[in-house]
Amino acid sequence: MRELSRLTCENAVLLVVDVQERLLPAIFEGDAVVESARRMIEAAKVFELPILAAEQYPKGLGRLCDVLREALGDRKPVEKTRFSACVEGITDSLRELGRSNVLVVGIETHVCVQQTVLDLLRLGYTPYVCADAVGSRRPFDRDMSLARIRQAGAIVTTTESATFELLGEAANETFKKILTIVK
Repeated sequence: MRELSRLTCENAVLLVVDVQERLLPAIFEGDAVVESARRMIEAAKVFELPILAAEQYPKGLGRLCDVLREALGDRKPVEKTRFSACVEGITDSLRELGRSNVLVVGIETHVCVQQTVLDLLRLGYTPYVCADAVGSRRPFDRDMSLARIRQAGAIVTTTESATFELLGEAANETFKKILTIVK
């Protein structure tokens, strides 16, 4: 089993996978997935984590949803046609950043998220999948995928758990900023 490091602001990056307008209406509890992903993006900005994003075939599936595009600001998603987000642009950025832990949010859990996580593991990264910020059309597909990626060696967590792990303690000014995000 892989030795785990603690998530820190120095060793983590956030990866947003394919939370696109045309996919969302079919996602089970899609609004909740988007809200959790938005909170993770906002927390990542407070912690000054690098944030990467991908879009699966945006000509056909549309762009990232408005809520997440607004949260991402001027960060531009990498367009892709592979299901995995481990494509040129994303992998180049990960290599340059030199951070070992990749927080993952996105859809669909059993397709693009799962293939991304398995590729991240193959590339030597430790993926932390925020279970409340990933979704599929059918809950069974999501649940089975989370079990598979956990079995493969990824860490399954939640946005709030990851946020407080990154925070580390309450005795600082960042704590107040984070409380406004998680509430």
